[in-house]
Amino acid sequence: MNRSILLLTALLLSLAHVSAQKPQAYFSVNEMPDAVLYLPAPPDSLSMRFAYDTAQYQWGKRQRSTPRGQQAKDDADYGIYRMATIFSPVIGVTISPNQTPELWKLLTDATYTAGRGCDIAKAHYFRPRPYMYFNEPTLVPQDEEVLRHNGSYPSGHTTLGWVTALILVEICPEYENEILRVGYEYGQSRVIAGYHWQSDVTAGRLVASSCFARLHTAKPYLKQLKKAQKEYKKLHKNP
Repeated sequence: MNRSILLLTALLLSLAHVSAQKPQAYFSVNEMPDAVLYLPAPPDSLSMRFAYDTAQYQWGKRQRSTPRGQQAKDDADYGIYRMATIFSPVIGVTISPNQTPELWKLLTDATYTAGRGCDIAKAHYFRPRPYMYFNEPTLVPQDEEVLRHNGSYPSGHTTLGWVTALILVEICPEYENEILRVGYEYGQSRVIAGYHWQSDVTAGRLVASSCFARLHTAKPYLKQLKKAQKEYKKLHKNP
């Protein structure tokens, strides 16, 4: 991915920040699929699943001094602006409140709603994060204290990245493979940074998928989706 394009996108987004609207949820927390009921519990420390979690944690640590580690550090930024920065170069259109207002509203409201799909499970399990378990520093130390008080399972960052990717595939199917790759790697960045176990990230993708399906039962979402699709086709045809 061209770094100059990423920097330009980030600049445009920062300039547009003031015009962004507050997100509006399509559903309440209790109306979203309950991950406590459909996902397995986090792996027990004596299980093979946890052994894999540990192996992936060690893999992640080895990536931190590489360019992939820098990407993981950048991906610690949570929210719609990071989504716009990493996905805009892939779809060939700058996602922003000013340039793509319909797509921006769709993603803002949909990702805010999908994020609620993690809330009950995070509070229920309150799983300690890898850096807490191993008592080791992360790639992004400034976030450590705040996230000690937020459960690790499932990964909210991963849910954000994967549901964004699924929505964008509906709008830009010609770039589906590239979009899904970016969404996948955004989740893996949390393993590299030391903030999530691999099983948290895998669960986050399942949460995103369940929330994505639920979104399609909301008429306001479907209406906004059509607006975003129309907007994208027009811009992509005439960049």
